[in-house]
Amino acid sequence: MNTIDGRDLGTFGIYTWDFEHRSAAQIRADIQELEDLGWRSFWFPEVGGREAFTHAGLLLAATRRIHIVNGIATIGQRTARATHGATQLLADAYPGRHVLGLGVSAGIPGVKPLAAITSYLDELDALAADTPQPRNTRVLAAYGPKMLEQARDRAAGAHTYKVTVEHTAQAREILGPKAFLGVEHAVLFESDPEAARAIARTHLHVYLNTPFNVAKFRRLGYSEDDVTGGGSDRLVDDLVFWGEPDTIVEKLRAHVDAGADHVAAQVIGIEPGHTAMPQWRLLAEAILPEGIAT
Repeated sequence: MNTIDGRDLGTFGIYTWDFEHRSAAQIRADIQELEDLGWRSFWFPEVGGREAFTHAGLLLAATRRIHIVNGIATIGQRTARATHGATQLLADAYPGRHVLGLGVSAGIPGVKPLAAITSYLDELDALAADTPQPRNTRVLAAYGPKMLEQARDRAAGAHTYKVTVEHTAQAREILGPKAFLGVEHAVLFESDPEAARAIARTHLHVYLNTPFNVAKFRRLGYSEDDVTGGGSDRLVDDLVFWGEPDTIVEKLRAHVDAGADHVAAQVIGIEPGHTAMPQWRLLAEAILPEGIAT
């Protein structure tokens, strides 16, 4: 199953931070090409620059079929009422094409993440009860058991980020057979092990220097040695799939075999000022069974 509330996101999609730094004209051209290549879904984060729902509206307005997924819109950036109003308009304007990904991100000072998202969902649900259709589809950023249970019980499913195939299997156990599980995973088109791991360590640096991410990796069974010194080869290879396109695709499929409904590939190793479009084209050739969309 790669559908969420009837939306067919495809088994594989694109995840990128790159649009944060591109002009609106460049974004339109890129998202249109991704749609023409046959990609059915596009995921992007909110990293403190461009506002999540304005950005989603730009992407939706530029396309006709591709699903646009906030991965994630952070609850600390806006009130539940603002989120409700924005996503209701997107659902009305672009039926069946927007998926709201919600998460706590860096957290809210003095508030535990689970309590914060629970309160936010309570307010969203109260607002939705007084609002006519259309209803927006939402997924929650989740890692730990309790947040995954929230995703199962109070959303259409979960979105995970920087996790292993083993975590995907664990998440599926908690979510059960019906809830949607979308997994982000970094990929790198580089076959030389030394070069690939050097690039991967640069990408992982921020995650290996934030306490909640380090705690996440430790809970997955990695040792102190694995998470220090830039990360062990084992950790790096588990979190960044590198190699030739066919090798990368085989590794991504392991998430599907472990229980993921959808895997969003984040291409890394792109030089500043350049686009990942050449890699997205190669990945489309290797991974999309439907080929070029019509």
